[in-house]
Amino acid sequence: MAVLEVNGLKKIYTTRFGGNRVQALTNVSFAVERGEYVAIMGESGSGKTTLLNILAALDRPTEGEVWLNGRALSSVSEKEIAAFRRQNLGFVFQDFNLLDTFSVQDNIFLPLVLAGRHYPEMNQCLRPIAEKLGITDILQKYPYEISGGQKQRAAVARALITAPQIILADEPTGALDSRASDSLLSLFGEINREGQTILMVTHSTKAASHAGRVLFIKDGVVFHQLYRGGATNEEFFRRISDTLTAMATGGANA
Repeated sequence: MAVLEVNGLKKIYTTRFGGNRVQALTNVSFAVERGEYVAIMGESGSGKTTLLNILAALDRPTEGEVWLNGRALSSVSEKEIAAFRRQNLGFVFQDFNLLDTFSVQDNIFLPLVLAGRHYPEMNQCLRPIAEKLGITDILQKYPYEISGGQKQRAAVARALITAPQIILADEPTGALDSRASDSLLSLFGEINREGQTILMVTHSTKAASHAGRVLFIKDGVVFHQLYRGGATNEEFFRRISDTLTAMATGGANA
C-alpha cells in the first residue's frame, strides 16, 4: 500500500516582477510503498530540493498533487499544516537543526511539546528510542557538547518520536565523517527493517546504496529508477554509479 503518491508535479518559480520563469519540476510522478526505503539523487539544480519541499508541505506545486496516507496535501489548510507535519512527517536534516539552548532530550521532545503532550507520556515515548539509538547517556547534554554523529542520532530520535508515516531525510550524512556516516546508514537500515518508511535526498552514492530503490531526477523529471533486488551494497553502489555516469554524459536511460 502506498503511503506517499506523487502525481504530475510541476513547479514554476516566477521572479518578483514576473520577468523570468524557472521550471524546477516538469512532470514528476512516483509512489512510495509503506515500509520502503527510497533515495532520490540528481545534480544540483535538478529539482531535488524543490521536490522535497513540496513533499514536506513547505511549498505548493504549480500543478499536480501529493497524497500522504490517502490525503491530498492541497486539502490541508494553512491553519492545519504545522500540526499535519508533526503528526505525519519526521525530518532529518544535514545540519541537524538542534537548538543549542535546549538539552538533547528537550530537542527530541520539541515536536511532542508543540503537540501538547505531557511529560510522562513524552518520557515513555523517548526511552525505547534513546536506547535503540544509543543516546541514553547524552540526553542531558547540550548539542555543543556532543559529536556530529551523536547530534544526527538525536535528530533521528526527534524524527521518530512522533511515529511518523514517513521520514524525510535531506542529505543526512552530508555533515558527518565516514565513521559517523556508516553508523547512521546502519541505523537507517535497522529502523527501515522494523517498518519505518524513509525517503532520503542525497548526493552520496554510498548513502543511496543502502536504500531499496533509487530515483534519479534530471531537469525536473524522473530520469530513471533502480531497484536493489538481491544486490549487495557494493553491487548496488556500482549500478548507481553507472547510472550517474550515464546521466552526466547524456546517455539514454540505463
